[in-house]
Amino acid sequence: MKEKETIEYLDLKSLVPFRNHPFKLRGGEEKEQLLQSIRMQGAIEPLLVRPLSESEYEVISGHRRMEICRELGIEKLPVIVRNLTDEQAVSMMVDANLHRENILPSERAFAYKMKWEAIRKQGQRTDLTSSQPATKYRSDERIANEFGIGKDTLHRYIRLTYLIPELLEMVDEGRIALTPAVELSYLTHEEQHLLLNEIEYADATPSLSQAQRLRSFSRQGRLTADVIFAVMSEEKANQKEQIRFPKEELQKYFPKSYTGKDMQNTILQLLEKWQRQRERNAREER
Repeated sequence: MKEKETIEYLDLKSLVPFRNHPFKLRGGEEKEQLLQSIRMQGAIEPLLVRPLSESEYEVISGHRRMEICRELGIEKLPVIVRNLTDEQAVSMMVDANLHRENILPSERAFAYKMKWEAIRKQGQRTDLTSSQPATKYRSDERIANEFGIGKDTLHRYIRLTYLIPELLEMVDEGRIALTPAVELSYLTHEEQHLLLNEIEYADATPSLSQAQRLRSFSRQGRLTADVIFAVMSEEKANQKEQIRFPKEELQKYFPKSYTGKDMQNTILQLLEKWQRQRERNAREER
């Protein structure tokens, strides 16, 4: 018979966040509602934790409640202590958070990856007669079925974890769509940083066709800063004609700390000043 779990009250100082927790603690209306609820009623719903030592417990679910209690100065929190393996803890942590609203692509990506790896490890230990590819297949099937997505979608999200943080943030912001982002994830980190410089300079992100071309050049070992500039300079559908300069030609006129956007703003300010001077000279000549 399964042992009945009881609610305990633990000191907030003894609770630590889940290692590599992929879900961000965001503000906004959702946080404010939770904060007001806890302020009025106290911490009622227990956190799920597992023991790490005699005096330390890892939070599996309830990170937002824990942080709000910290803000409010609540020192004792109700918890359910459960002994879990690393793989079980990962699965339960992901399941507890992925059903929330407003999940960012980066959060979904790292959560899927963590659960996929946990299930693979669990399967390799419990079914020694299976080959690794078969275990991988079952992991794909299980996660896809649990969250109502296809295996291809699952792996597209997992590919996002190979993006450098700056590009992944653009995916979260909606500046780069999922499909182009997957193509860009196959670029090396060095190539991604070169692309990031071009994106910041041009204030434009690659389309799907541009991302596919960048990946093709990367596969061939031919993706350089000049090639990235050439691909990104191609006019997109419905895109107005733009005047472009290589960043290297402009950088010598600006401090090294200037981004592409900083240079663009300074150039526009100088052009406005030049235009006003031309208008003033024209009036004086009349």
